[in-house]
Amino acid sequence: EYSEDSNSEPNVDLENQYYNSKALKEDDPKAALSSFQKVLELEGEKGEWGFKALKQMIKINFKLTNFPEMMNRYKQLLTYIRSAVTRNYSEKSINSILDYISTSKQMDLLQEFYETTLEALKDAKNDRLWFKTNTKLGKLYLEREEYGKLQKILRQLHQSCQTDDGEDDLKKGTQLLEIYALEIQMYTAQKNNKKLKALYEQSLHIKSAIPHPLIMGVIRGKFISNFSFYFWSPRRTTCLKYLVLANMLMKSGINPFDSQEAKPYKNDPEILAMTNLV
Repeated sequence: EYSEDSNSEPNVDLENQYYNSKALKEDDPKAALSSFQKVLELEGEKGEWGFKALKQMIKINFKLTNFPEMMNRYKQLLTYIRSAVTRNYSEKSINSILDYISTSKQMDLLQEFYETTLEALKDAKNDRLWFKTNTKLGKLYLEREEYGKLQKILRQLHQSCQTDDGEDDLKKGTQLLEIYALEIQMYTAQKNNKKLKALYEQSLHIKSAIPHPLIMGVIRGKFISNFSFYFWSPRRTTCLKYLVLANMLMKSGINPFDSQEAKPYKNDPEILAMTNLV
């Protein structure tokens, strides 16, 4: 019993140090950084509290616009994902960090984050996180109009959703929907109507991957809520494109432009390029 108690003491110290550091975050972020560093020093072997501390340090450095240090801490955090924390927890945490920093206007910084993540995932064998990160990088290339790099990403994403025969794996319908939506946006931006038409015909095949209209309804509902959430943001058009695509694939009789928020965008050139495919 004594040995169990003594072994648990370092964890109690780590936990206390972590929460004391977190309490400093809002009022004195620089002091919080120093305090979180002590968590890492107390930790010894890599574990959950060090991982949590690094997550906080990344976010604080982002707020302080101390980007080089933020990147260093992120690389340090990625060394924990192999064995120090569970696969699900690391995936959720990395997604959270990538979403958190996605508000940055510094495209080079975002690109470095995504590429660093993908490099770390080569050994981690986490296909789901690899797909999500590559999709984020693809959207970044779309925004930067770097279509050559985007096409390379799209090829990799497509390959990850194919059977051994090189056909679309219809079990991966949701991922395929994301890929087609991204590709449609690229061809829309390039005003390549011939490719758009062919891609739309191709995308109709994935409807069999969605076993029940309710699932597409959930996807559609998500796009509606995202569109409402991003109403005052440049992302609103992107969300509406996804909504239109989901509607097209389900061959739904529901008009996505019935909602008050979406109606003004019915004649948006980017949206028209998609609706004219039908």
